[in-house]
Order: sequence, then C-alpha cells, then structure tokens
Amino acid sequence: MKAALLTKPNAPLEIVDVTVDDPMPHEVLIRTVACGVCRSDLHFADGAFPHPLPTVLGHEAAGVVEKVGSEVTTVKPGDHVVTFFTVFCGQCDLCLTGHYTLCTSPAIRRPDDAPPRLSLDGEPLAQFINLSAYAEQMLVHENACVAIDKEMPLEKAALLGCAVLTGAGAVFNDSHVKPGETVAIIGCGGIGLSAINAAKIAGAGRIVAIDPVASKRDLALQSGATDAFDPMEENATKSLLKMSGGGFDYAIECVGQPATAEMAWNIVKRGGTATILGMIAPGKSVSIPGPTFLSGKKLQGSLLGGCVPPIDLPRLVQFYLNGQLELDLMVAEEIRLEDINDALDALRKGDAVRSVIRFE
Repeated sequence: MKAALLTKPNAPLEIVDVTVDDPMPHEVLIRTVACGVCRSDLHFADGAFPHPLPTVLGHEAAGVVEKVGSEVTTVKPGDHVVTFFTVFCGQCDLCLTGHYTLCTSPAIRRPDDAPPRLSLDGEPLAQFINLSAYAEQMLVHENACVAIDKEMPLEKAALLGCAVLTGAGAVFNDSHVKPGETVAIIGCGGIGLSAINAAKIAGAGRIVAIDPVASKRDLALQSGATDAFDPMEENATKSLLKMSGGGFDYAIECVGQPATAEMAWNIVKRGGTATILGMIAPGKSVSIPGPTFLSGKKLQGSLLGGCVPPIDLPRLVQFYLNGQLELDLMVAEEIRLEDINDALDALRKGDAVRSVIRFE
C-alpha cells in the first residue's frame, strides 16, 4: 500500500510502498478514505517530540473496515469507522474508572514475537501512535476505532478522531460548561474551532475566540464565537479580564506554548478552570505565580478531551447530522497523499486550518 514515511526529523515525508500484515486477534484492517493533517503530526515531523523512526505519520482518520481478526466483536467488514490514537484495553484501573484516553496497557499492542503490523522491504516500521494513518490502509486494535452512521461523510468524519474529540471533549467532559457560562478559547485551529462549536451547543453565554490570525478569528465567529480578540494587542490579558467582567468561567488553550497556557490561567476568574490541550514541547515549562492558587482556580491537562470514544463519537456524528456541529468550515482543502509535504508547510506558516487527504 502507498504511505507517507518519515525517516528523520525535519526531512520531507517520502511516498513509499509499505507492506501491511493480516489482522491478528482483536485487530481490524481499514481502508483509509480520509485523513486530516493535524499540527500534532508536525510536532513529530519537526522533531519537537521524539518517536521511533522510520514511521508512517497520521492519526486523524476515517475509513471502511476491510477485514477483521478473530475475536473482534465491535466492528465488521463494510462498517464505516473513525479511528483514534488513544487505544484502550477496557480492563485496567484507568479504563474501569472512565479514563479511557489515559490507558497505557500493553494488551493493545502486538506481542514482541509477532510480526510487525507494518514493514518496508522486509524491515519493521514503528507504528505511529497506534494508527499510522497517512496510508491507504490502517491495521489497528479494535479499540482504536468506532463504527459510525453511514450517512456521515467520511471526509468530515476523519476530523472527529482528533480535533473534534479534543476540542469538544474539553468543553463537554473536562469543563462541563453549563448554559450561560463564559468560555475563552485560545487558538482557533481545528481544535479551537471544535471547542467553540461545542461551547455554542452547550449554551455558553459568551464565547471569546483568541487568535492573532484575522482569518481564523473570522472562522471562529462563523463557528459560534460571540467575540473575537487579537492577543497581540497591548495589555491583552487586562483587556480580556475587563471584557469578561473579571475573568472567564473557563479558558481552553489549544496552542501548546507556555505563554498561551499562562494566559489561560490568568484570564479565568476566581474559582475558574483553565484546560491545556496544546502539546507543550519537552524542555518547556509553564510559570504560575504561587499566590494565585489561593484564588481557587484550577489548572488541568487533557488528552483527547477526556473522551470515551465509543460513546462520544456517535454523539458527535449525530450533532453533525442534526446541523449543530459545523465541520465544513474547518477544512481548508482536500489533497492527495502526494501533497502531504505542502500541507505540513502550510501548518508551519500558521495560516491553515485543516487539510484533508482523500484516498478515493
């Protein structure tokens, strides 16, 4: 199958012919239909986060089940599915207490003596965060995908697997936003737009989108933000505190920089909650003034919005089919796999929202 291979950091991805194995017990072979080009992939491509190499990147995908291994009970050939990188075992303490996205059980990986899921010229490839979706097929654990309504367009469904689960989950699961409450969203890429849309669905009274790029602020207003703010303005934090009447109930950071994480903390009110979704690179730290903890604020991290994918993904699909979840605005362009390096360059410039690879 054709796939986009990363051989070393800061090098262009190479389109190569990769061999995919047959499904073992609890594994599913999926024909990839669409895959979003997410900034998280860029972090690994540029070496900000380490990963075994060579590897096939990509993790925000949707497709059609082609074959299943023995003991698979959750999907069947012909099902339309969305994949997600936080594979869960369903049996560990974290899973049994509802923290599915935090599962690290080795049970979801192949045994060491088993053949690799992916190989190139007979040599094993490291699978990228359980998926490796920049490829015509994905071989994954059955708990890395969820069957969805076939009325859902797969090129839109792909976005649900990362950006939407993360952004919407931060609103619904991490923050538990209630009608009338105030929310600030820092960063209006795919995750930020999803958080804005979810805050609107949750009935937030005021939703302030914060991004230095004017076009992204415009998209945020179309997605449900009540206000858009340029953080490059002088005394930005003071201005945000003033416009929110002393601070927001919730601030959701979708950038992954210490400065924006600190802004999230600084603009929530006493007793408010700041949620950090962005990937802050190794070696970077966030500085919080000690006395501000006495204000009763909460600072929390999140992975994939604290979602339970088998429950949350079908609900998000229904939101889209009902016309409540706006995904069309998130897609900047549809591209071929061969255009992946151009899409990554667009992310480096910071202007693009989402490029989606179409495999059909």
